[in-house]
Amino acid sequence: MRTLDQVVTEFPFFAGMEPEHLELIAGCAKNVRFQAGERLFREGHPADTFYVVRRGRVALEMFVPPRGAITIETIEPGETVGWSWLFPPYLWHFDARAAELVRAVAFDGACLRQKLQSDSVLGYELLSRFAQLLIDRLQATRLQLLDVYGDRPRN
Repeated sequence: MRTLDQVVTEFPFFAGMEPEHLELIAGCAKNVRFQAGERLFREGHPADTFYVVRRGRVALEMFVPPRGAITIETIEPGETVGWSWLFPPYLWHFDARAAELVRAVAFDGACLRQKLQSDSVLGYELLSRFAQLLIDRLQATRLQLLDVYGDRPRN
């Protein structure tokens, strides 16, 4: 059976990180499971975790009146979900729902923030990776908006 230290090293999000940093990160990790339809988190609620999906898919959703919840992106195995734990006021900006049975590694945000404050190299490394994640999500959302609004005739 593999330890979380070993599992963490396999995720692309952490590729190229120093072994001692991976060990610190793994110290804040635990395995979790979500049934299809179960919420990982809800918009506006306290953000204290991020996840790397091992199996299954996670739908990032946004409530749009009067349409209800719409999926803005689907997170696949090997991908990371959740960046709100890193930025005050530590509240989720979207909903996340298990589109099917999800197995993931959950990383405790408070534990990680404490380690990032004591190790500026690790802090910079993780912040850089999450900045890239934010850019990727912003681009995906932009493409989604082009798809939603792109077919409308111009006035």
